[in-house]
Amino acid sequence: MKIAVIGQSLFGQEVYCHLRKEGHDVVGVFTVPDKDGKADPLGLEAEKDGVPVFKLSRWRVKGQTLPDVVAKYQALGAELNVLPFCSQFIPMEVINAPHHGSIIYHPSLLPRHRGASAINWTLIHGDKKGGFTIFWADDGLDTGDLLLQKECEILPDDTVSTLYNRFLFPEGIKGMVQAVRLIAEGKAPRLPQPEEGATYEGIQKKETAKINWEQPAEAIHNWIRGNDKVPGAWTEACGQLLVKNIQLEDGKMIPASHFFNRADSSALELTEEELVIAEAVRSAWKRILPNVLEVEDSTDFFKSGAASVDVVRLVEEVKELCDGLELENEDIYMATTFGDFIQLLVRKLRGDDKDNKCIIDYVEKAVNKLTLRMPHQLFIGGMFVGAEGAKTYETINPTDGSVICQVSLAQVSDVDKAVAAAKDAFENGLWGKINARDRGQLLYRLADLMEQHQEELATIEALDAGAVYTLALKTHVGMSIQTFRYFAGWCDKIQGSTIPINHARPNRNLTLTRKEPIGVCGIIIPWNYPLMMLSWKTAACLAAGNTVVIKPAQVTPLTALKFAELTLKAGIPKGVVNILPGSGSLIGQRLSDHPDVRKIGFTGSTEVGKHIMKSCALSNVKKVSLELGGKSPLIIFADCDLSKAVQMGMSSVFFNKGENCIAAGRLFVEDSIHDQFVRKVVEEVKKMKIGNPLDRDTNHGPQNHQAHLQKLVEYCQHGVEEGATLVCGGKQVSRPGFFFEPTVFTDVEDHMFIAKEESFGPIMIISRFADGDVDTVLSRANATEFGLASGIFTKDINKALYVSDKLEAGTVFVNTYNKTDVAAPFGGFKQSGFGKDLGEAALNEYLRVKTVTFEY
Repeated sequence: MKIAVIGQSLFGQEVYCHLRKEGHDVVGVFTVPDKDGKADPLGLEAEKDGVPVFKLSRWRVKGQTLPDVVAKYQALGAELNVLPFCSQFIPMEVINAPHHGSIIYHPSLLPRHRGASAINWTLIHGDKKGGFTIFWADDGLDTGDLLLQKECEILPDDTVSTLYNRFLFPEGIKGMVQAVRLIAEGKAPRLPQPEEGATYEGIQKKETAKINWEQPAEAIHNWIRGNDKVPGAWTEACGQLLVKNIQLEDGKMIPASHFFNRADSSALELTEEELVIAEAVRSAWKRILPNVLEVEDSTDFFKSGAASVDVVRLVEEVKELCDGLELENEDIYMATTFGDFIQLLVRKLRGDDKDNKCIIDYVEKAVNKLTLRMPHQLFIGGMFVGAEGAKTYETINPTDGSVICQVSLAQVSDVDKAVAAAKDAFENGLWGKINARDRGQLLYRLADLMEQHQEELATIEALDAGAVYTLALKTHVGMSIQTFRYFAGWCDKIQGSTIPINHARPNRNLTLTRKEPIGVCGIIIPWNYPLMMLSWKTAACLAAGNTVVIKPAQVTPLTALKFAELTLKAGIPKGVVNILPGSGSLIGQRLSDHPDVRKIGFTGSTEVGKHIMKSCALSNVKKVSLELGGKSPLIIFADCDLSKAVQMGMSSVFFNKGENCIAAGRLFVEDSIHDQFVRKVVEEVKKMKIGNPLDRDTNHGPQNHQAHLQKLVEYCQHGVEEGATLVCGGKQVSRPGFFFEPTVFTDVEDHMFIAKEESFGPIMIISRFADGDVDTVLSRANATEFGLASGIFTKDINKALYVSDKLEAGTVFVNTYNKTDVAAPFGGFKQSGFGKDLGEAALNEYLRVKTVTFEY
C-alpha cells in the first residue's frame, strides 16, 4: 500500500520504520521544519532511505489551504495517510484525498479526554485505566470514527513520563502498525465515537497548573503528577514554587509523584498461591529472628537483630522456596519490613519489578570500523533527558570541523534537578545503604565495562577531542580503567583511627575517628583528557561513598555521556552519577553556588579556579580542590643521556598535541649541549606525521577546538614580536580541521610573554643556562606563580636530589616525564592549585573526618 506519513518525533520515526518493514511503500513524509538546525528524527530517517521529505511550517493561512502544499501532497499518489503524533492541523482536502482516508494516533481512550493534553488529564482525573486510540481523522476535535483501542492500568505513582514510556510509546507504535495491517486486509472497523463520557479539557499550560489546596490529598497528588515536569504544578509561597518533593513525618524526602507509594492503595493484592508463599517466607523470618514472637507486616528485619550473615541466609531460603528466584542482598536492604519485602517478592515473581528501561536516543556513526552509539542528552537521576527548553548545541569534530551531533545544553534548572537526584541518592538511596565492599564491586564492574567498550570510548575521544586513537586507547581510556580499578580496591579500606587522649579520672575515655563521605560533589572537568579527567576525580569521589554531578567541557561531552550509559549497565544506582554538558559560566557557576553541593573538584585555568574558590566560600563554605594552570620547567643538564633527554623532551611538550596540564612549558638546556639538543629536536619534529587521529601511524592530531587553535597562532605571534627565534612551525596546517604545526622557539628570555605564559599546545620553549650554574637555573625555573610539575635530566644523583628538593612543584620527574600512575598523588603548588588527584591522598579530598569520644 502507498502511504504518506505525516507527523514528527521518535514515535513517528518508529512507526515509519515498522511500516517499511511490513513492506508498505512510503511515498512521502511530511514533518516539521528543523529546529535550531536539528532535523526531526522522522525526517532524518526518511532522508536516509531516499524517501521524499517535506518540512512544512504550515498547511493553511487564515483558514485557507495553501494550494502549492496540496499539490506537493497530491503528486505522491498516496492510498492512505498515517498520522503518528501529528501536531499540525491537516486540511480536509488532504485528510480525505487517499482511497483509504487517514488514520491518526491519540493518547487517550476516546471519547474521554479529547484534546491536546489527554495524558495529563488521564492522570489529573485519577483514571484507573488509560490507553490510546487509533481513529479515522475528521475535521472535529478527535471526534472521528474509532478503528482500534488498547488500554492499560494506571499505577498510583504514574506520571506523564512513566505512562508514555511504559505503554503509550511502545504499544502505540505496535497499534499504528496493526491498524494499517487491518486496513490493508480490509478488516478495519469504523465505529462511531459515542458522546457519552466525552470531555473537552483544554491544553494544560503553566498559568493553569496552579495547585488548589482546598481538595482531598489524593486529588492534589493527581494534579501534581498529571502536570508532571511540563508544565509543572506550582503554588505560591512568597512567589512561585515548583512542587517536586514532599517530606514525610519521619523526615524522609521523596519525589512528590511517589507520595502514594506508601498508601495501602498501592499494595498488591496477593493470590491464594502468593499468600501461601508469603506465609512460608514469614516462617523463614521467624527462624532467622528467634527473638521476635510474631512477625508482623511492620517487623523490621534489621531492627529485630538481623546481621549481614542473616541477609545471605534469607536470600538463599527465599530462592529455595521460590524455585531459584533471582534475589540480591540489596533487595533486603531496600525492603526491610516484612510487608515491604513480601510486596517486593511478589512483584519479582510476577515479573513486574523492573524499573522503566532507560530510553537512550543514540546518535549512531560508522567510524573506525565500529558502529558508535553515542548518547547526547543530559543524564539525570539515571535517565537520559533533554535540557530545559529543549536547548541544544553542536559538538564539532576537530579533524574536519564537521558537526558530530546536537548535544543537550544544560540550564540552571537542570543543575537543580541533578543535584536533587544526587542528594536523594545519597540520603535515601541504595548507595548509602550497601556496604563498602559491595560499592567496590560495582566500581570493579564499571571498570570491566569500560574495558569492554575501550575501542568505542577511544574512538569517541578521537572524534570529539581530536585525540590520537592509539594514545586515547592507552592513556585517555586505559588510565581511566586503571583508575576505577585502583579506587574500587580502596572502598573497604577507608579507615579511621583510635586516639589516646587524657582520661577523665576516675573514668576513662575512648576517642576514635570516622572517615565519612561528604555528600553531593560537583566535578568540573576540562577538554584535554575528557574521560581521564572525569575518571581521576569521579573514581575517588564514588569510592568514598559520595554522589556526583559532573560537568564535562562543553566542547567534549560525548565520552562523559557514554560513561553515563556504562554506569547504568554496571548497576550504579540511579542518581549517584549525573552528567550535565553545558556552559561553564552557567552550569559550573550554579554548581559552585548550590547550597546542597558540599564539594567541588575542578581542573582548568587558574583564573576560573579563583572564581570557583570564591563562589564556594560565599555559598556554603564548600570544600574545594583545584588543579589549575602550569608552566612546568624542564631542566636538561649537560651530563644527561642526551638521546633520552631529546626523546622525553619531545614527549614533555608534544604529548597529546601539547594539550597536557603538566606539559613542559619551558625547557632550560645547559649551554654546552644546547645547539646539539635543538638540532636533534628539529630532526625529530620533521619526522612527526600530522594527520587524522584515527590513522594508526599518526603522531600529531588536531587541536581540540577552533578558539584554542587561534590562541596558539596568536601565542606564536607574541613570541616572534618579542624577539624569540622561531626555529620551526608556528602556524596552522593548511588542511581542513584545527591542525597546528609542532613548533620550536629558541633564544627565549625570561621577560618574554612565551617564557611566562602557558600555551597549552605543541610549542617547545627553549632557553639556555650557563654551564654548571645550578642555582641560577633553579631560581629561573621557580620564578613563576605556577607549580604543577617539573623535570630534571642528569646522571648525577646528588644533583638530581638537590634540584628536586629545590623545585617548587607538586611533581618532579627525574630522567623521565609524563610518568603519572593511579597510585601516585597528583596536584600542584602555588597558583597551580591545591588538593590531590590519584593515590590514597585523593580519597581525603572526598571525605570528612568525624571525631567520636566515649566516656566509660
